[in-house]
Amino acid sequence: MRSRIPTCSLLITALLLAATTTAQAVGISQGAMLANSCAACHGTDGRSPGAIPSIHGKSAEFISSALTEFRSGERASTVMGRHTRGYSDEEIRLIAEHFGTLK
Repeated sequence: MRSRIPTCSLLITALLLAATTTAQAVGISQGAMLANSCAACHGTDGRSPGAIPSIHGKSAEFISSALTEFRSGERASTVMGRHTRGYSDEEIRLIAEHFGTLK
């Protein structure tokens, strides 16, 4: 009986490659995908529907600085410090660039 592990590995690799190619084909950047998690509190495209600050229209420099300060604890927060601890410098840059391009 042949092992199915190599077949499963090949199938998983093919599916991941297809998903990455599909995201690129429809023009979804990595920054946009990362920024999707911001919408839960800050609204679609950073346009807050309520008491949470709107981040739409803020510069990439402002967003990057704020996220970095939240992550280090330099800027006080309720939940943003916890959220940002999971982001690398590169991911913060991508998120900041995404919001920085929205006008």
